[in-house]
Amino acid sequence: MLTTFRRLIHSKVGAIFAILFLAVIAAAFILGDVTSGKFGTGSMLGNGETVAKAGGSRLTMTELQDRVQRVFENARRSDPGMQITDFFAQGGAAQIYDQLVSSLTIKEYAKDQGVHISKRLVDAQIAQIPAFQDAAGNFSQDQFRQLLVSQRITEQMLRDDISREILERQMLAPLGLGVKLPDSMVLPYASLLLEARQGTVAAIPAQAFLEEKEPTDAQLDTFYKANAARFTIPEQRRIRYAVIDTERFAQAAQPSEAEIAAAYNQNKAAYAAKENRSVEQLVLPTEAAAKAIADQVKAGKSLAAAAQGAGLAVSTLKDQSREALTASASKAVADAVFAAKQGEMAGPVRGALGWVLLRVTAVQSIPAKALPTVRGEIVETLRAQKEKQLLTDFTGKIEDQIADGGTFEEVVKDNGLKLETTPLLLADGKQAEDQLHEPTPDMKALLAPVFAMSADDDAQLVPITPDKRYALAAPGEIVAAAPPPLAKVKALVALQYKLNQGNRKAKALAEDIRAKVAKGMKLADAIAQAGVKLPPPQVLGGRRADIMRGEQRPPAEVAILFSMAQGSVKTLPIGQDRGYFVVQLNAIKSGDAKDQPQLLAQVRDQLGNVVGEEYGQQFERAVEKRMGVKRNANAVAGVERALTATNSGAQ
Repeated sequence: MLTTFRRLIHSKVGAIFAILFLAVIAAAFILGDVTSGKFGTGSMLGNGETVAKAGGSRLTMTELQDRVQRVFENARRSDPGMQITDFFAQGGAAQIYDQLVSSLTIKEYAKDQGVHISKRLVDAQIAQIPAFQDAAGNFSQDQFRQLLVSQRITEQMLRDDISREILERQMLAPLGLGVKLPDSMVLPYASLLLEARQGTVAAIPAQAFLEEKEPTDAQLDTFYKANAARFTIPEQRRIRYAVIDTERFAQAAQPSEAEIAAAYNQNKAAYAAKENRSVEQLVLPTEAAAKAIADQVKAGKSLAAAAQGAGLAVSTLKDQSREALTASASKAVADAVFAAKQGEMAGPVRGALGWVLLRVTAVQSIPAKALPTVRGEIVETLRAQKEKQLLTDFTGKIEDQIADGGTFEEVVKDNGLKLETTPLLLADGKQAEDQLHEPTPDMKALLAPVFAMSADDDAQLVPITPDKRYALAAPGEIVAAAPPPLAKVKALVALQYKLNQGNRKAKALAEDIRAKVAKGMKLADAIAQAGVKLPPPQVLGGRRADIMRGEQRPPAEVAILFSMAQGSVKTLPIGQDRGYFVVQLNAIKSGDAKDQPQLLAQVRDQLGNVVGEEYGQQFERAVEKRMGVKRNANAVAGVERALTATNSGAQ
């Protein structure tokens, strides 16, 4: 089955679809319309070599390699420590290749069946993508163009990819609809979630076997060359940037006396004398009912008491202006309230919801505000407006210069900006030689955009604080991922070498202990007789559903319990040359989900989705066979060789 990478490339539901879709578009080469071709006969794959052919379309080595590289870079932004070898070990290149071939196949099959995606449908999909919308939620053509340019994507590339996305959705999604699984299939899986297991785990740490003798230079050199990927430093970049903020326009944004006076006069109504009133309000359905309550109030009852006697309650409105009361009730209600004196009752008056009785509980007179008293707030408002406009004009001018071919250095110099350059940084903002280094808030905003740029990309304006602070940024020196010189990390390599040697001894001892336990010896006794001081065994376990809840991953030494037979014993590497575990499964307590309908329903839905996906994949394979799709068996291996060399800094 296509796993994580298929879901990454095919996320397309609501806002999540839009965000992930754009992230993948930004990180992956979009497969466009290509001409037909034939597989070459050479043993090496050239960049223009066809690696898959379906009907009149083909996938080239260049396109596959570029897509794999970009998806890897996107994954590494989330996990800066990821190496290209880790990506390939997880099947990344093979899964991306399968997805691209599948997409090519479905496209050609749809063409063969006369299925066509209209421009209007693609337009509608584009308009729904949040990244292309303005603050009001409307599609912005300018934003659309700017984002495509910044991500080096043509409009046709985007449209082709969306068309294929819709095609796959239309042709594959129906295959999984209506999947109904019987209880006989669902119950065993649901019961497995309730299964509990208990085991004993003993750790055989590599540190228990560390030698005091230091390794020779020859041993270190050999070990370092064989394990270069382990010490590889991820790609590092210097970031060149120039900050542009509203402080730059502080003097130019200072309003003149004429502007201040004009602003005051334009808003004179807001500064005029006014009166606010607080009232008690009672709404009744008929005029007769309102008059009956009014008579009780005139006889001496309070409005609240009269309302309570009728099984009703008054509501309170505080500090209401005439305008506010007119908007919330009606002009008649507002006129009645402002005609009454404090303590008097007004009404009944016809309101929006019925007949209203009101009692004025407080009158607040607000004197007019002369210009000198509000000058400060007017100045602050005008200054903020002018700063924003000046900043917008200035950044627009810079974007125009870049669009016209201006270099980063030229734009910085022409506009009197201060150029700054960071030290070499990793994608997370830390420094390879100083892991305690923390990036500044400004730098945190620049990391992702600049690490997404290539060396020859135009500089970009990156918002740090929208409408207040921006930075013109571009990558400076780019140091490809590579292991550092041995001399720089000799102490670390020496320690790792010792751990590696100790790990080999730990493995041998773990296998010896496993064999003894398998023959009937107690694990604790085997540990005691090991001849080296080891930690005592620990009893671990739990229910499968609890241990594997949500996205959390259980420790490997616990997870392995659920793949072992009763009474069996296995060894398990701790990882990173830290030693080995010896794991013995002691007990299995079976689960039974027949009385848990909610769990059964949940598992039925999940299995239904899996079966639906499987139907879709079976259909894809059948179509591929029918269409006579040709694959190049060396494609994935060729990509892995080329990108391993590129990403390890090889020339």
